[in-house]
Amino acid sequence: MDVTNVTTDAETFTCNAYLVEGDRTVLVDAGAMDGVVDVIRAHTDGLDAVVLTHQHGDHVAQLDAVLDAFDAPLYAYADHPRRASNLDDGEQVFIGDEAFDVVYTPGHADDHVSFVSETMLFSGDVVVHDDGAFDYGSFGRTDMAGQSRERLIESIETLLDRMGDGVEHMYAGHGEEFHGDVRDVVETALGRAEKREPKYPEE
Repeated sequence: MDVTNVTTDAETFTCNAYLVEGDRTVLVDAGAMDGVVDVIRAHTDGLDAVVLTHQHGDHVAQLDAVLDAFDAPLYAYADHPRRASNLDDGEQVFIGDEAFDVVYTPGHADDHVSFVSETMLFSGDVVVHDDGAFDYGSFGRTDMAGQSRERLIESIETLLDRMGDGVEHMYAGHGEEFHGDVRDVVETALGRAEKREPKYPEE
């Protein structure tokens, strides 16, 4: 199963949007990069689904363009005018060649979900490997309206409870992808979040 970050060359702020090719070709988040449809088309002629980790603008700005281009069903936790199916905590969704558990992980966003299989994690913004604040284990910001550090901490704990020891590939909404001991990265993020200190100096 091939995973490609189709927004890696973006010149404007966007999330990482991942094209997962396999038995079921799926786009995880649509991003905010102009031209993302062309990048996807360079890899595949069609999408079996688009799944969203959450609906912040940097994750969905190009969603309509992607759905229009590929006529793919949309899977999301929260309501969306074009949602074909809802993602509920504890359900499974097939991405690429694997079945992923849907894990409800609010705190950064009320509608945030992560996707965990036996070997992979699509963590959205709840946990990232590296960003402008921390390397090797960071967490989504919680200083804006509707966000909660306490809920985020609970979500990371839930994620750890639902992850097996065999998860070795982490694809987050920002920063670099990670291959190795994903559990250790998530535990590191949890420890930093639990300090309750501002993630960024301006918070």
